[in-house]
Amino acid sequence: MTPSAPYARLTPDLMLDALESVGLRGDGRFLALNSYENRVYQVFLEDGAVVVAKFYRPDRWSDAQILEEHAFAHELAAREVPVVAPLVLGTASAASAAGGSTLAEFDGYRFAVYARQGGRAPELDDPHTLERIGSFLGRIHAVGAIAPFAHRPDLDVADFGDASRAWLLEHDCVPVDLLPAWTGIVDQALAAVRAAFDRVGAVGRIRLHGDCHGGNVLWTDGGPHFVDLDDARNGPAVQDLWMLLSGERDAMTRQLSDVLAGYEVFVDFDRRELQLIEPLRTLRLIHYSAWIARRWHDPAFPAAFPWFGTQHYWQDRVLELREQVAAMQEPPIHA
Repeated sequence: MTPSAPYARLTPDLMLDALESVGLRGDGRFLALNSYENRVYQVFLEDGAVVVAKFYRPDRWSDAQILEEHAFAHELAAREVPVVAPLVLGTASAASAAGGSTLAEFDGYRFAVYARQGGRAPELDDPHTLERIGSFLGRIHAVGAIAPFAHRPDLDVADFGDASRAWLLEHDCVPVDLLPAWTGIVDQALAAVRAAFDRVGAVGRIRLHGDCHGGNVLWTDGGPHFVDLDDARNGPAVQDLWMLLSGERDAMTRQLSDVLAGYEVFVDFDRRELQLIEPLRTLRLIHYSAWIARRWHDPAFPAAFPWFGTQHYWQDRVLELREQVAAMQEPPIHA
């Protein structure tokens, strides 16, 4: 295993052996699922069951951080929140993790296994759908507010903003002719982000899903199922709300009202956090560029993002950040 090819040895035979080491015998059929950070497969077992196996990117999270995510998922599932929690390996049961471990290691790769959960993309323009999602997010945050993560990091300007900016500059990711424009606007954007956090002051830092966009919510006739807590961390509650909003300002205002109609049945929402929506979006955009750059030596990334690093890509990032600076100067949306 090398940093330039972290999954080079993750062959089908190795995956079958890994699953067999925890008592799950695959019949040889795999279906790769959409994931770049980790490697995730739908696996068909000899007994007819189908599970989802997630092989973690080496050196990203510590064992303690992964197990903390798993414990949060089980804590939610125990309260009947529809979160897909990892199986207890060796028992193939998603009941309490008390009887075994949800994280295994085989030949240098750590992995977890989940029950397959079907579903479709939620209709985020439907008020009833947004209210239902909001009600379950309220329940997730009620549990997340009990105690913060001890090992997982906080979502903050230093990690998502400053560190991302520094990495992109230190590794010469931005074309030389666009460097003054990008550096100038990213510095202006980060100053606006810090000013927004200063204006808001101290807000709750709770355990979050962390990446709660429509792709991580599976909709069924019974309602939503939340998947992929891989980016779970401590942060303000609005981080799990703003990625459900899209469109023009009026549309986002309506969507936010629908989400909060369900959310506040279970937990109060601090309206000051609405001032953080555009700053958090700005941090995500900066972090996204650095995320791709940091993973560029993984062969999956040049194949998936061939436009990264081009003049056009960085020109678009400059324009994007200019738009974000303007957005952060506008009054926040309200519900």
